[in-house]
Amino acid sequence: MSKKWRYRLPLTFFGLSDQHIEKVYEQFFYLKYYGGWSFIEAYNLPVKIRHWFIAKLGEQLEAERDAAQQSQQKAKRR
Repeated sequence: MSKKWRYRLPLTFFGLSDQHIEKVYEQFFYLKYYGGWSFIEAYNLPVKIRHWFIAKLGEQLEAERDAAQQSQQKAKRR
């Protein structure tokens, strides 16, 4: 049985590309792993709010990393 397309255009405009969906799932992972969010909560977030949370999470993790490095440097000086 041969497949015939009902439309001339390939169905590439439905859904997200593989690269984009991987980035979205990576954001879900960060929210779940570092923020304690459930998958459903992260999935149902509006995109702009999800991006805001991801940006704030990145800032927080960077600040924590910097604070840990500073405390290690202070401990080495003593």
